[in-house]
Amino acid sequence: MQQEARVPVLAHAKGVNHLYVDEKADLSMALRLALNGKTQRPAVCNALEAVLVHEKVAEAFLPLLERAMREKGVELRACPKALPLLKEAVPAQEEEWDREYLDLILRVKVVSGLEEALAHIARYGSRHTEAICTEDPKAAWRFLEEVDASLVLWNASTRFNDGFELGLGAEIGISTSKLHAYGPMGPMELTTLKWVALGEGQERG
Repeated sequence: MQQEARVPVLAHAKGVNHLYVDEKADLSMALRLALNGKTQRPAVCNALEAVLVHEKVAEAFLPLLERAMREKGVELRACPKALPLLKEAVPAQEEEWDREYLDLILRVKVVSGLEEALAHIARYGSRHTEAICTEDPKAAWRFLEEVDASLVLWNASTRFNDGFELGLGAEIGISTSKLHAYGPMGPMELTTLKWVALGEGQERG
């Protein structure tokens, strides 16, 4: 429909959503957020599809992540840097990084830091939902300001990108496009909303 339409189409588009686990993350919180994002309802658009892990905490975090995900029946597909730290993961293929699984499959990538995480999200994300887990406000605010997504979260699950959860009532869909005005335009019509959520480890029940 989007390819053939001759008028603008509002798409309830795919959610290729990431959680970035920073070097200053609370790893127990990061684990809870990853589990909630991936397993609470894996077949929805705000489910987690990939976890990016800072190389300084990868050795401590990835075995915990694998064990917890295995208990929930989640298959891990990992980058070359993550594979040696995981027992049962399979290699992630290059064409998978922008895929929405809507299933109990999770990609894992070890990154050198915030810069690489931001670059990865900019390349493969779908502008749906992106989250950072960190105790470092400077890293968190840079992530919140620079990531282009309809909702960016600090220390909260991607599952919160939902009209009802954000206090908007019944949801029609989640747009990953930026609509424009039709008719006379003022400052309000030149502005697009971007949702920002600050958490303390909240998970969606």
